Amino acid sequence: MRFQKNSFAAMSLAGVLATIAGISIVQAGNSHVTYKAELSPLNSKTTGSDARGEATFAVSGSQLTIHVSAKGVPPNMEHLQHFHGFAKGDRMSRCPTARDDTNRDGIIDIVETEPVAGTTMVPFDNDPVGMSMVNDTFPRAGAHGSYSYEKTVSLKALEAAFTKKFSGQKLDLGRRVVFLHGFPASTKLPATVASLDDVPAQVVLPIACGAIKKVRD
Repeated sequence: MRFQKNSFAAMSLAGVLATIAGISIVQAGNSHVTYKAELSPLNSKTTGSDARGEATFAVSGSQLTIHVSAKGVPPNMEHLQHFHGFAKGDRMSRCPTARDDTNRDGIIDIVETEPVAGTTMVPFDNDPVGMSMVNDTFPRAGAHGSYSYEKTVSLKALEAAFTKKFSGQKLDLGRRVVFLHGFPASTKLPATVASLDDVPAQVVLPIACGAIKKVRD
């Protein structure tokens, strides 16, 4: 009985220490966890589209399966998709609203999302572990403006790549938001719409967003 009590005490202490250390979702012992983001339209007045969908993140053992389904997006074009978050601290991200259009041009551009949603973090492309924010391997919407994406990756590999890029941070899906991006190149935008580096503003403008929430163990 003494051994059993000591074991329980040790396990309890280990749990406290692990919590303090900010362990990953795998190390926490949640080998089967699901997170979900319901995606709602952004900038629909500009695009004329009603982009929406759902993103799910299913942790099973050492693997993470990412699934995104979207509809009402601009058709016949590629759409960037990522989760965004803050690279420092433990601040919760949120999706932007009209009040976050700080220059009042009627469009929430990618730069205006950063104060409330943070920076671009993990891409949902052919290689999420590669952490490439812009490339040509993101899903392409069909003629009816919809697409479905699914990719299974090594959670350990993704966490390692994530920590290398965002020092001191863990995936912490429950603190992130998902963005879908992409307007047709022919969409005319005001000169006030900002972009990143030399990427055309139409490519990175957000068209849908949703907060990631834990839904099941």
